[in-house]
Amino acid sequence: MPGNAAMDCQDVRLHLLDYQRGSLDPARQQDVRTHLGGCAACTRVEAVEQTLTELLERRLPVHPASLALKRRLAAAWPAPVRTPRPWRRGLWGWQLAPGLAVAAALLVALPLLYYERATVGRADGTAGMVTEALNDHLRLLQSERPLEVESGGIHRVKPWFEGRLDFAPVVPFAGDQEFPLKGGAVAYFLDRKAAALVYGRRLHSISLFVFRADGLAWPTRGLRPIGRATASATTVRGFTVVLWRSGDLGYAIVSDVDPADLLDLAARIVGG
Repeated sequence: MPGNAAMDCQDVRLHLLDYQRGSLDPARQQDVRTHLGGCAACTRVEAVEQTLTELLERRLPVHPASLALKRRLAAAWPAPVRTPRPWRRGLWGWQLAPGLAVAAALLVALPLLYYERATVGRADGTAGMVTEALNDHLRLLQSERPLEVESGGIHRVKPWFEGRLDFAPVVPFAGDQEFPLKGGAVAYFLDRKAAALVYGRRLHSISLFVFRADGLAWPTRGLRPIGRATASATTVRGFTVVLWRSGDLGYAIVSDVDPADLLDLAARIVGG
């Protein structure tokens, strides 16, 4: 109940979007704010949510509703009940109905965003790893110079990591015309260094992070076979994160491409 009991992480994360929009009631808004003030994990998730929102607002195309659609919505709008009312109230009613019709038309015309909160409340490590992968991907997208080595092929990119990491990243897939390799950089995944490789898919960027797998709480449920590996795939507000491990190394691949395309690339990286 809002205002009476401290909210746990699951409750807070379910309400983060409404909290950021200021649409919660004052008591619950304060409960979320209090929890965020003392929970570093949820504060990190809230920061990622905010960055995702800002990124989507910049990328989301806005398509004006057609005149025909506006007319159909206006025709379907219920006729106003003709009851005596004060002049001021009637004026507002006259102004409001067309505005609502236009707003409805715009809502119909805008693309829908799919947000699967599949990781909230899970006992395995999916939530933290998905959040980290999204955060690292967004950091690369927003960086002025995301690539420290431009691609001249995998045989140029892989040797570049020598001496910069405490492990040798294993990436069998060198890129092709469908998924060209753009380059790489040194990144961090949670508490460890990672090799970040960036592939392309049409106008989209795909980030692959390779890191040491030991000591992490890997997903244990909802796994699917991808090549020789079993992976976890989670979609969050139009971004898909695929996680798997192979031997001593862990892999996280993330992008806003079609999930089928991302799984295709993951299978190529894993190998048969």
